[in-house]
Amino acid sequence: MPDAAETLFRTLADPTRRAIFERLCREGEQTVGALTARAGISQPAVSKHLGVLKLAGLVRDRPEGRLTHYSARPDALAPLLDWTGSMIGFWEARFDHLEDLLKRMD
Repeated sequence: MPDAAETLFRTLADPTRRAIFERLCREGEQTVGALTARAGISQPAVSKHLGVLKLAGLVRDRPEGRLTHYSARPDALAPLLDWTGSMIGFWEARFDHLEDLLKRMD
C-alpha cells in the first residue's frame, strides 16, 4: 500500500486535478457545475477528478438536495509537509559536505 505522501503526489501530479484543488482552496466550497464552468473539461471529467481527490482525502463533499458541494481539505497536505521537512535535512547535510570538500580543495 502506498504511503500518504506518495498518494498525494500522484493525485496532485495531474494539472487539472491540481487546478481544481487549488480553486477549492482559494475560492471555497463549490458545486460540480461551478467547477465545470471554468475547468475547460466536461462535467463527467470534473466529477472523476473530484472522486480521485476525495479518495486521497483532499476534498470532502456535502450533499444538499440534488447538488453536491465540494470543499478542499488543506490539512490533508500534512504528509507532504513532513516529507518536505525530511528532504530539507537531507539537502542541508549534502551542502555541508560539499562546503567541507570545497574548503579542503582550496
